[in-house]
Amino acid sequence: MDTLSYKTISANKATVQKEWVVVDAHSLVLGRVASEVAKILRGKHKPNFTPHVDCGDNVIVVNAEKVRLTGKKWNDKVYVRHTGFPGGQRISTPRLLMEKSPITLVEKAVKGMLPKNRLGRKLYTNLHVYAGSDHPHSAQQPKEVKF
Repeated sequence: MDTLSYKTISANKATVQKEWVVVDAHSLVLGRVASEVAKILRGKHKPNFTPHVDCGDNVIVVNAEKVRLTGKKWNDKVYVRHTGFPGGQRISTPRLLMEKSPITLVEKAVKGMLPKNRLGRKLYTNLHVYAGSDHPHSAQQPKEVKF
């Protein structure tokens, strides 16, 4: 017999079913929320997950300003970047980021959990973070996800 009775189904851009989901980050721990959001963005919760295809959902994170960090991470955790000039190393803490822009804190956490390649950059465009509880994506009729 030359045929197989089973086939591995690989998703592609035409067969992927993309949905919209809302995650409320109110009083949730940042890292735990970020890992679940990254999993949904990647599409790992779907049965037809394919590693090299954008088969994840669009994720809306609301209440980013009310996210929690455990321990002393508000002051002790350090985000390091470099301007590219000599002596251009810049350091910031989660407390400084939260004062400046609470959206950035959640975005950095999720982006760090996505692949570091073309696919990861494409997946990152499916993330929408808002500081308050309102978002402009009600026309997409997103489903709420609880963690």
